[in-house]
Amino acid sequence: MAKKKKKKDSGGPSGNEWLTTYSDMVTLVLCFFAIMFNPDEVTPSSMAQLSVSFNARGMGANAGGNTLAVGRYADLGNNVLSLPAMDKGKSLGTALKKAVSLFAPEVHSKKMTITSDERGVVISLASDVFFEPASSRINIEQARDILLRLGTLLSAPDLFKNKFRIEGHTDSTPIDPNGPWTSNWQLSAMRAISVLNYLTALGLSDRKFQIAGMADTVPIAQDVTPEERALNRRVDVIILDEGHL
Repeated sequence: MAKKKKKKDSGGPSGNEWLTTYSDMVTLVLCFFAIMFNPDEVTPSSMAQLSVSFNARGMGANAGGNTLAVGRYADLGNNVLSLPAMDKGKSLGTALKKAVSLFAPEVHSKKMTITSDERGVVISLASDVFFEPASSRINIEQARDILLRLGTLLSAPDLFKNKFRIEGHTDSTPIDPNGPWTSNWQLSAMRAISVLNYLTALGLSDRKFQIAGMADTVPIAQDVTPEERALNRRVDVIILDEGHL
């Protein structure tokens, strides 16, 4: 008697079909939040706190309890990015966007850089564009239009309560002993004062400003090559947040 051949498995349910439905649902939820996301409402403070949160968890830390809600003294002392100064608010977020748009040509040509940190919005002016070597006198032909636009930005109504800090920076090249300056400290401070004088001549109150000469103590590059030293020679105009008034 011939044996009947067993029917091949027709491939019934494997038990993993739910993964397809689940992945579709996750994709739809992601699309929903992508549609609801409004980049205009993102502030540097929010992005910084998100970055701190992700970095902390990546290193195994899980402090918990942190939110993106405004808290002037929240997490005080836990992390430099969690200090109250990071809470720049809408005025600094708007100022950052305006500065990036207003000085786009100069940023592209590397005459300026615009960033934000725990102090506020930092507008860096390349000293080699604004000053002659070892001089604190502003090169008006190169700088007039830029400083006029900078004065307009700082005069904006939404920055009425903010103060500003002007920091002069040099490279580490020793000062010429036969020149007009006794040190890079003096040169950097006088360059900051020159920018201050120009902006106050445009009508800004000098009581809203702070100045500092930093010499070569806060480099942004290694200060070895000519290109690196040129980056370090700068004047920073900082729109301060409330934590640094």
